[in-house]
Amino acid sequence: MHLPTVTSVTRDFDTPVASITLDETARHRRRMRMVSDRLENGETIAFLLDLPQARLLRHGDGLVLDDGRIIEVHAVPEALMEVRGSDPRHLLSLAWQIGNRHLAAEITTETIRLRRDHVIRDMLLGLGASVTDIEAPFDPEGGAYGGAHSAHHHQAHDHAHAHGHPEHSHD
Repeated sequence: MHLPTVTSVTRDFDTPVASITLDETARHRRRMRMVSDRLENGETIAFLLDLPQARLLRHGDGLVLDDGRIIEVHAVPEALMEVRGSDPRHLLSLAWQIGNRHLAAEITTETIRLRRDHVIRDMLLGLGASVTDIEAPFDPEGGAYGGAHSAHHHQAHDHAHAHGHPEHSHD
């Protein structure tokens, strides 16, 4: 039996045949067998994701099957912290602290969203941030190495080393 294959992703589509709902970690993929959400008739569509390189599938992306059909990606809401600063400069300083810890973060003009972590929460509160727990889809910024989302997720830790990282490759 031929398993339909996805080799490209689009944002330009009208009517998907199905959807697939994944958390942020499960949306960072290159090659794997996947199964759509249940259709109205109770069936699913199994397919092979086979992209040229690993990438973060974003909420609203369309996975293009080799027969032209589209499966729409839905991001499942996750347990996040929404961080606000007292002003834009303060938010920028908080973003620097978060980035210095290599944490995946979704950045808007007014907030930063992160996975819930009590150590990071305490650090941010100590820096004067406002931190609120929310449930929302998580679409973090892409990584600096290759433009795709970094596949690794560090837990909170202290850094006693410089951040030149030429020896690290994040692909």
